[in-house]
Amino acid sequence: MMADKVIVRKRSACETMGSATTICILTLNQMKVTKFWLGQDPIGEDANSSSVAPYVLNLIQQGVALNTTGSVYRATSGSNTEFCGSPSEKALLSWASLKLGMEMEKLKQNYTILLVEAFNSEKKRSGVSIRRSTSTKEDNSTIHVHWKGAAKIILAMCSSYYDVFGRMKDMDGNERRIFEKIIEDMEASSLRCLALAHVQIPDQEGHELKEDGLALVGLVGIEDPCRPEVRKAVEDCQKAGVNVTMITGDNVFAAREIATECGILRPDDQDMNDTEAVVEGEVFRNYTPEERLEKVEKIRVMVRSSPCDKLLMVQCLKDKCHVVAVTGGGTNDAQALKEANIGLCMGKQGTQVAKESSDIIILDDNFISITRVLGWGRCVYNNIQKIIQLQLTVNIAALVINIVEAVLGREIPFTVLKLLWVNLIIDTLGALALATEQPTKELLMEKPPPVMSRTTTQAQSLITNIMWRNILFQALYQVVAILILQFSGESIFHVNERVKDTMILSTSVLCQVFNQVNARRLEKKNVFKGIDKNKLFLGIIGITIIL
Repeated sequence: MMADKVIVRKRSACETMGSATTICILTLNQMKVTKFWLGQDPIGEDANSSSVAPYVLNLIQQGVALNTTGSVYRATSGSNTEFCGSPSEKALLSWASLKLGMEMEKLKQNYTILLVEAFNSEKKRSGVSIRRSTSTKEDNSTIHVHWKGAAKIILAMCSSYYDVFGRMKDMDGNERRIFEKIIEDMEASSLRCLALAHVQIPDQEGHELKEDGLALVGLVGIEDPCRPEVRKAVEDCQKAGVNVTMITGDNVFAAREIATECGILRPDDQDMNDTEAVVEGEVFRNYTPEERLEKVEKIRVMVRSSPCDKLLMVQCLKDKCHVVAVTGGGTNDAQALKEANIGLCMGKQGTQVAKESSDIIILDDNFISITRVLGWGRCVYNNIQKIIQLQLTVNIAALVINIVEAVLGREIPFTVLKLLWVNLIIDTLGALALATEQPTKELLMEKPPPVMSRTTTQAQSLITNIMWRNILFQALYQVVAILILQFSGESIFHVNERVKDTMILSTSVLCQVFNQVNARRLEKKNVFKGIDKNKLFLGIIGITIIL
């Protein structure tokens, strides 16, 4: 599983993952500024206001705080800051406020907004013209125009740029290509790239937003929480009979959009119109215990959730006899990760507290790796069933043959030494051959195996009816073949008793070889499908025949 970027901290979690019926994704689902370029120089993710030239810092704060439809709310009784707006706006506001020390209310008091061009999907940009409201006469005669939008569109409007020292430089064709390469590299890294631009004009030119001759202030790379492969991974989980629920601290509009993009909610699905499919954490918390148990299976997205809401959600699902897997990485996710049947922590962004509370660590923070863990879990469970079928078949056949011979007063064909030799081969080589089977797409698409979880009130058998059918027919075939050789082997093949005993032992071993191949597919008719891909299985079969 290391090859699939997965570390299993508790071995039992891998088997339990194969029985998972619900996966809860604990994530804020908020975009985050991960890269910032000032001129042609990258500024580190942990950069603060001291890393940027004062004049350029002021321009960035103006462009983010005044050229936006979002807002910043600081609670008076706590240190938490709430950002409202679209995911991109929230990412910029969060970055500028927490990293660059932007004070939005103060900027709004110091500047008067003259003209606004709102963002639209066609132009992919928004602009604003502002003038200082309380300052000297010279400042009042100057208008600042700020533009923000898709990086390539804003770059085409610029003829100069600010470097890392705050100096304005002309942008020639070569430097423009450098900026285009920076943008392309960020887009290749699955980042949403935005640009900030500014121009200063005299008040006499009017209040129209100037669209050319701008100075590029900076390039911002925003990480999108839903990568293209996530939707396919979510669909695979749903086809595998596993419900995917998103638990987020985001607002209902952003969460619904992200859930739809990821495939958790579908536009043509009744979940989009079902008010119970998307619920706020506070509403869920205020339900009575009976209401929570009644509605918990219908919830697809929980928004504005607190750590207590996440924990309550997991507990309710377990009370409904679900095997719950939880993915998360924050410190606040630790309780839910620990309470779940399987806790999966993100390796890159996960905190140490979350990792210690988890059972499995996803090294690449990719949801596809979770589907691989699900496949491996079902593969382990399925391989255990195969080995059980193989062992029971051998033992039942040997037991019946010895009982029949003993009742008839004949010599028992399987002595202690022979039984030891057959079991030694099957217990070691046979089990090893079946244990090397790899996960398959077909296995993942089957329903979760009905095993007993910690909350299941009624135990369910590990041996299915299909397995009993295979065991009984295989054992019957072996019993008939061995008894024919025992009673009529000398006359049929015209051999002495010593050769006949050797034939019985060899036939028994060959029957187990055939049984190993037959056990590869518990419910499928074509037991040879994919056998050529498992070289170790073929090698073990060859060694068994030689021995």
